[in-house]
Amino acid sequence: MPQPLQIDLVDHGVELIRRASTVLPPDVKAALERARAAEAAGSASQQALATILENVAMAEADASPVCQDTGTLIFYVDHPFGYSTAQMMEQLNRATVIASEKAYLRPNAVDSVTGKNSGNNLGLGFPQYHIHEWNKEEIRIRLLLKGGGSENVCAQYSLPDDRIKAGRTLDGVRKAVLDAVCTAQGQGCSPGVIGVCIGGDRGAGYVAAKEQLFRHVDDVNPDPALAGLERQLLAQLNELGIGPMGFGGTTTVFGVKIGALHRLPACFFVSVAYLCWAARRAVMTIANGEVRYDA
Repeated sequence: MPQPLQIDLVDHGVELIRRASTVLPPDVKAALERARAAEAAGSASQQALATILENVAMAEADASPVCQDTGTLIFYVDHPFGYSTAQMMEQLNRATVIASEKAYLRPNAVDSVTGKNSGNNLGLGFPQYHIHEWNKEEIRIRLLLKGGGSENVCAQYSLPDDRIKAGRTLDGVRKAVLDAVCTAQGQGCSPGVIGVCIGGDRGAGYVAAKEQLFRHVDDVNPDPALAGLERQLLAQLNELGIGPMGFGGTTTVFGVKIGALHRLPACFFVSVAYLCWAARRAVMTIANGEVRYDA
């Protein structure tokens, strides 16, 4: 029989959602501040970043959402052996309803057939859950609030792709990511973070690409080949001149994070998850009955 949770997740889940919705992680705020300093004085791109940072400060002070589109809730849950995943999902669903009532979340769950909004952010596949057992004794719950604007410009490529002259190599991956961001222009609410998965099937690729978005802006990929590709793409994407909100400038993205999955011999997918400047993520860790929050 699954063992009960050591702690009720509802109130803590509400706090996790509040943090994700209203407080940008420190590394993201620092990246936005660096981007503002890098833009030409008085330019539209610098003014856009100044407005974004002013909005970020007001949201945190007022405990109000950083963006009116509070996005899709995507939970990545890791737990020790024996815990009830159904119980965790039920409690996090209850937390989602309460967070919606408190206006930390905008009602976003729309029935795709009838067009009716559930009003409480619950629905089929809403929130999304990716739950895995691991060898640690703690429970880790990571939440990503994925906005619709950035979700609309996510992209997936099947290599080789003659259109962009991309083969089944890391250079082909580079060309695919460049094409995805260039195609998005400012519609993804740049500057943002790009999460990439090389390989997997089509579904797993997007899940893994979005998981890359939990990495901190300044971290370094442990795989030297992928670390080099991340650095190269960060530089090249910022040479596109798209800039903040598409106004032009030097900062189109402030992070590129790449992972890889094994693949079928017949398939070589590159999944690109675009995350806007409102890079809303939060982490809750439960160990020995105590809860810790991180960004």
